[in-house]
Amino acid sequence: MAEDPPREPRIVVIDYDSGNLRSVARAVEKAGVVPCVTSDPARVASADAVVLPGVGSGPAAMSALRSRGLVQPLLEYIASGRPFLGVCLGLQLLLDATDEGDADCIGLVPGRVRRLPEGRKVPHMGWNTVHFQSDHPLWAGIPQDSHFYFVHSYYADPTHRDHVAGLTDYGVEFCSIYARDNVVATQFHPEKSGENGLRIYANFVDQITGTVA
Repeated sequence: MAEDPPREPRIVVIDYDSGNLRSVARAVEKAGVVPCVTSDPARVASADAVVLPGVGSGPAAMSALRSRGLVQPLLEYIASGRPFLGVCLGLQLLLDATDEGDADCIGLVPGRVRRLPEGRKVPHMGWNTVHFQSDHPLWAGIPQDSHFYFVHSYYADPTHRDHVAGLTDYGVEFCSIYARDNVVATQFHPEKSGENGLRIYANFVDQITGTVA
């Protein structure tokens, strides 16, 4: 009897009114999987992979996540070891707290979100380089110091520097990629970063495809 072919992975893009959902969903679909864009905690809990996008205000985003009952399902999902990708605000929200409104965040990553320093135009908007600090399957095939697209006024400052996987300079050298175990999060927007950005989504999908039954 022939074995059933592997099913398509369930990739969830979390909708909490703070993300450029259409661009992220298109990038995942271009990588070969049609994602589920949802704010349903049950769908997050049952996902094979989760993407947390985000733009805008950190305090407003946290309020939206809490009001939808998404914080605890997110923490439990990540604790399960399944792949997680955070994008822009989706990186910052993982930390303990943010200088923006002095608000608490999810608290998964020790550290604080800080405002970019005076002396440079804020928000930091446009292309900048990322210097990889380690090898990782998600940026396999992408040259060192490639350019990616940024739009942000705040940056993540993790306490444990050994989990800072990419660095970018904009008046301060800041964490532009965080990577620890099954969690990867970028300050830049891969979905707006041309071929190299789309490769990150393709690599993300590739690490999931074939591992689900």
